[in-house]
Amino acid sequence: MLSETLRHLEALVSFDTRNPPRAIGTGGMFDYLRAQLPGFRVEVTDHGDGAVSMLAVRGAPRRVFNVHLDTVPDSPAWTASPHRLRVTGDRVIGLGACDIKGAAAGLLAAAAETTGDAAFLFSTDEEANDARCIGAFLASDHGFTEAVVAEPTNCEAVLAHRGISSVLMHFRGVAGHASGANAMQASALHQAMRWGNRALDLVEAESHQRFGGLTGLRFNIGKVEGGIKANMIAPSAQVRFGFRPLPSMSIDTLHERFGTLVEAGAVERYEETFRGPSLPSGDIATAEDRRLEARDLAEALDLPIGNAVDFWTEASLFSAAGMTAIVYGPGEIAQAHTADEWVALEQLERYAHSVKRILAT
Repeated sequence: MLSETLRHLEALVSFDTRNPPRAIGTGGMFDYLRAQLPGFRVEVTDHGDGAVSMLAVRGAPRRVFNVHLDTVPDSPAWTASPHRLRVTGDRVIGLGACDIKGAAAGLLAAAAETTGDAAFLFSTDEEANDARCIGAFLASDHGFTEAVVAEPTNCEAVLAHRGISSVLMHFRGVAGHASGANAMQASALHQAMRWGNRALDLVEAESHQRFGGLTGLRFNIGKVEGGIKANMIAPSAQVRFGFRPLPSMSIDTLHERFGTLVEAGAVERYEETFRGPSLPSGDIATAEDRRLEARDLAEALDLPIGNAVDFWTEASLFSAAGMTAIVYGPGEIAQAHTADEWVALEQLERYAHSVKRILAT
């Protein structure tokens, strides 16, 4: 199956699905996918702005395999064309080969060697944190109860991962000369720095929290902007930050805590720009029940179970919608989003064979 998987991967990598700019249409790559799935009922949907999904169904399955086909942009550090697949030794190199077109190629190869029930959902919006493809699918009367979401997990079933939330904060100051006695309190940048120190202390205080092998709250201040020059009090400032909670942590409660770490009147706007739930989703009791259901699914599919991971996946969206969801795919997450991104040939072969076995049962 490896040769067929590589043939499909070569074709998929050749399609430019970088996101941004996500200049993706309903033809091209989707025409190729449709041609590789004879006997499947295929529905391609344009959700706008380059977000395209394709649901391919054979028979009457209750389980759907999901894989996103958009990639991150390439960089000048690539040593050859990112859209030309290269096989060197024990690995294959290409943009998206690891994250996660290799899995899509494995699904196509497995489908060609089986005749049983199967369902594949391909999407193109994951890398932009814009889950309109998955959202539209989950809002439909799809009838599926289980989801196997492809991300690089070393061909181990992942049952739990962190959630994610991104925030934009606008701090308000009072412009003036930096020699003024009020500069310490009037500067929006000073207020942002004070907030940052308090936020870091809050995160440190959560370091003892645990869930399913994960520990603590992940947090990052990614960007700070504001001010004009050194001798002027900054009238405004912006801070972009993100945090990744454990499945047992409430995102809303964390927002309340982060949002109240400021001086009265210092914040003009506190805006959540993206939210992704944890896997599994729900309160502590519900999350644990769903984790056990996911474990049962992985065992029923005879998949090795791996550790919980810190990165976010769209499997959490399926879980939040009430489906039993696991993350399972070829490759190592450390290779995703890198120059000369690669996936091991052994991983591709193992994944394709496992999907074939699952579809044949």
